[in-house]
Amino acid sequence: MRSNVCIAHRGWSGIAPENTLASIRMALEHPEIDGIEFDVQLTRDLIPVVIHDYSLERTTNGTGWVKDHTFAELRSLDAGSWFNDQFVGETIPSLEEVLIANREKKWLNIELKQMMASKEQVLEEKVIRLIEQYDMEEHVIITSFQHQSVYHVKRLAPRLQVGPLIYGMPLLLHEQAQHIGADVLSLAYPYLTQEIVQQAKDWGYHIIAWTVDDPEHMREIAQLGSHVHICTNHPDRWFSWKGSTT
Repeated sequence: MRSNVCIAHRGWSGIAPENTLASIRMALEHPEIDGIEFDVQLTRDLIPVVIHDYSLERTTNGTGWVKDHTFAELRSLDAGSWFNDQFVGETIPSLEEVLIANREKKWLNIELKQMMASKEQVLEEKVIRLIEQYDMEEHVIITSFQHQSVYHVKRLAPRLQVGPLIYGMPLLLHEQAQHIGADVLSLAYPYLTQEIVQQAKDWGYHIIAWTVDDPEHMREIAQLGSHVHICTNHPDRWFSWKGSTT
């Protein structure tokens, strides 16, 4: 990664419905957005799909759990009208569709979503298989709050970059990262300090700071170090701030 890259959180979710092809394509097509973060979980018929919540109510016109619906059932839902009428008819995309859309091979930060890490590693294996199928190994970072999940990914596919998602600041951060085989640390930005940022640099880790939407906070975080990257719902605010510093 180059210095202080901009990662669009759930696609360009400030101007389009999160985790849809609309928001993802807007981010992919903008030259100043370096990468896209999005969430992946499995359907009942084990298709990796892009949606954040485990339940459907907030971002679709469906009800119930994602895991209890087939891909065809999820595909029939509207995932855009909750945002505004311009996006009526947007659907829940599959991971495969996002990989196909990433023709320019921007960075993809894929967050694996599962209520608890599974011994069967089905989600991990299916995601890895698609990444390899579309030759994206050098352009993907896998993260998860389920640290055992990213541990499995690193063991199954050592070429992939992985990192723990962390809210707060654990005492044994370095030890956790080493156990996982982490390449990056994905940290909630309110907990970032100069000390943590310097330690991460000394340990050899880049940091993804999430989710940073205030321009003043963007400035503060960017000044912590060139290896700290901004994950934001509003990349346009990042462009404006960066433009004002040149």
